[in-house]
Amino acid sequence: MSRAAPFYCPYCGDEDLTPEAEPAGAWQCGSCLRVFTVRLVGLSLGDPAGGNGDQ
Repeated sequence: MSRAAPFYCPYCGDEDLTPEAEPAGAWQCGSCLRVFTVRLVGLSLGDPAGGNGDQ
């Protein structure tokens, strides 16, 4: 299973990204030299009752 590549660094916005071996799924920015991962936390389906969340 292949992973999707991020388009830009979330810290500096540069597009010079290369995969890193550790930690798994990490990317290194060639501009700011930060190593980061992108992780999906979940989906927000909103209020199942159809309201706006106000009480």
